[in-house]
Parts: sequence; structure tokens; C-alpha cells
Amino acid sequence: MSTFTDIPSRSFLRFLPAWTHPYAQLARWDRPVGTWLLFWPCAWSVSLAAQQHEHQAEVLPLAMVALFWLGAFFMRGAGCTLNDIADVEFDAAVERTAGRPLPSGRVTRKQAAVFMVLQALAGLVVVLQFNWTTVALSLVSLVIVAVYPFAKRVTYWPQVVLGLAFNWGALVGWTAWHGSLGWPPILLYLAGIAWTLGYDTIYAHQDKSDDAIVGVKSTALLFGDRTLAWVSGFYALSWILLVAAGLSAGAGAVFLLLMLVAGGHLIWQVRASNIDDQAQCLKIFKSNVQFGGLVWIAIMFASLA
Repeated sequence: MSTFTDIPSRSFLRFLPAWTHPYAQLARWDRPVGTWLLFWPCAWSVSLAAQQHEHQAEVLPLAMVALFWLGAFFMRGAGCTLNDIADVEFDAAVERTAGRPLPSGRVTRKQAAVFMVLQALAGLVVVLQFNWTTVALSLVSLVIVAVYPFAKRVTYWPQVVLGLAFNWGALVGWTAWHGSLGWPPILLYLAGIAWTLGYDTIYAHQDKSDDAIVGVKSTALLFGDRTLAWVSGFYALSWILLVAAGLSAGAGAVFLLLMLVAGGHLIWQVRASNIDDQAQCLKIFKSNVQFGGLVWIAIMFASLA
């Protein structure tokens, strides 16, 4: 019987020097889904801000969007490294994560800590390209990032903390364009949290048997057989809030039509989910990259009637 793992057996890492592989796996360079999930709220927000400006479509600041993707890349890597440092004992006891660099002994905690700091500094360099409101708001998010690895020890709702951290870009994307906050980014932020509660609950079902043994808490364990009903509710709330964010920024009928397509994707996710199939849970989780892209496309047409 093969061991289930989320580490790809074949990836672009085979083209990198062997000594880099453990560090690349710590940062999840071979699994870019998390980077996209961290990036999409940033892209939604800055793009909606550009479309909303005086109710006229602005030229999308591609350099700004690229900076947000780069920032998501570095900060996701730093966050994953911190998570692995904090969870090394748990990861060693869980089938999916036992082969990660720290529990398998391919890097030490000290080496991982140095690598985490380097990634965080690279992320800081990216953030410093924005206005000071955005810089300050970004720094506040580090508190949530630092809390997340320990949330699963004390609450069955660690996915809420993950949602707070992973969707912070909905706030900073708006301030990067406008220099201040408003209702659209707040609604985007709340929508992102609900979205994260849905997709990360599905993701957590991969580890539910091991988590129950080692004492790690999650919404997957809390919801059990009622998971898909809860996920349906989270996804419905996320979609409603996304639509509300668009409408509050003056989005038109084309946005609403395209959001129906995005909503159809969420319905497909729920219908296709099998919470007792680890590989299927991972597949559904990964499909949220496409959902984020569909929402972004809808926002890109938000100024059209």
C-alpha cells in the first residue's frame, strides 16, 4: 500500500541542484496552489479598485499586480516554513506530511528558521514598493500569520485564522490603489474568509484520521459527515459577499453574469467532493485556483454595464 503525500513525485525541482530541494519543499515551490490562493484576494481588490475609479475602467496596473504575486510567493513560502517549524512533531505523525523536509531530517530547525527570515525579508522588499498605508497594513498581518500554526492546538476553527491571514490582500490591494479602505475591500475580505473556510475544510479531510489521533483540531473533524452542508453554506456566503463587493464598487451586469459562472464552479466543487477520498479532497482544493481566476475575470469586466 502506497503512502499518501502531497509532495509531487515529479516537478520542476528536478532541474534544480539537489541541495535546494528541501528548501524549495519548505516554501512549497513545487506546490504553487497556496501562492495563488494568497494572491487572488490581492488581485481582486486592486483590480476592482482600478475599475471603480470614477466608475470608469482604468488601465490595470500590471506592475502592481506582478508585485502582489511576488509578495504572495515570498510570504506564502515564509508562512509555510514557519508552519513546518511549529508542526514538526505533528507532521512526523501524519501520513501526508511525514516526508516533509523537517520531520524527515533533511533540514534542521535552525536552517529552516534562517530560510524563513530570508523569505520574509524578500517579502518586505516587495511591500516597501507600495504606499505607507499599505506597508503598515501588511505588517499588521504578520501577527495573524504568527498565530495560525498554533490555532489548531486550541480550537476546532483554525480555518478562520487561516482565512484572516490568507485574505488580508483584499485590504492591502485596495489601499495600494486608493491609499485608504472602503466597503468594497471589507466585503472582499469577508468573502475571502468564507471561501477559505470552505476550501480548507475540504483540504483538512485529507488528514482527519491522523489529526484525531495526534490531537490536532480542524473544521473537518468538527463538521464530520455534515461537512458538505457547511461548505455549501460557506461558499454561498462567499459568493454573495463577492457580488456585494462588486456592486458596492459600481459593477455592472457583465460582472453579475460572469459571477454566475464562478458560482457554478463552487456548486461543482461541492457536488464532486468525496470527503473520504484523500486524492479527491486534494483535487477539489486545488481547483480553487480556477475559481479565483474566474472571480478576477468577472472583476476585470466590472465597469461594463
